[in-house]
Amino acid sequence: MLFGKFAQPLQSLKKFPCFCDNRHFWGWLNAVFNKVDYERIKDVGPDRAASEWLLRCGALVQYHGQEKWQKDYNNLPTGPLNKYKIKAIDATDSCIMNIGFDYLEGLEHVEKIKLCKCYYIEDECLQRLSQLKNLQESILQMEIVSCGNVTEKGIIALHHLRNLQYLLLQDLPAITNLEEIDHILRHSLPSLQLKLDLK
Repeated sequence: MLFGKFAQPLQSLKKFPCFCDNRHFWGWLNAVFNKVDYERIKDVGPDRAASEWLLRCGALVQYHGQEKWQKDYNNLPTGPLNKYKIKAIDATDSCIMNIGFDYLEGLEHVEKIKLCKCYYIEDECLQRLSQLKNLQESILQMEIVSCGNVTEKGIIALHHLRNLQYLLLQDLPAITNLEEIDHILRHSLPSLQLKLDLK
């Protein structure tokens, strides 16, 4: 009888799309996780704020001077705000999306980014990343694997990463013009080691 009092309001929730379709609900929740807190960036600095965002979204971070990857939001290191600088980001299976990329703006020491099976990564994300002055200088390696929304447009934008030395592109079904990618990247970045596995 007590359960009956709660069952009726729960049934009425089915009228709302976010409760009928899990994709809408998770999309909404992931957008909440990606919302940029500019006050937090000011308070704790860009590396700490970006670490919190990445871990909240299921990614991993590695700091300069440390072998260990940080994967637990609650175990992020404490200490002076400027002590821990992000060296590498592994966003495998994470929910990072374009609206959160402002967190990357103040990062100056990121050398490697891996985007693997990232449902929300699309061309706009790669274009935004490639426009960030600090990352144009610092990124040496990138891997983009099994990100179904990425096309030539996003990959070609990576030519702005002036010091990029290694780029792996694998299982990207939306890419159809390999010749264009190969030509533009090799022309813009002559020392780039480009590994293509898109079949």
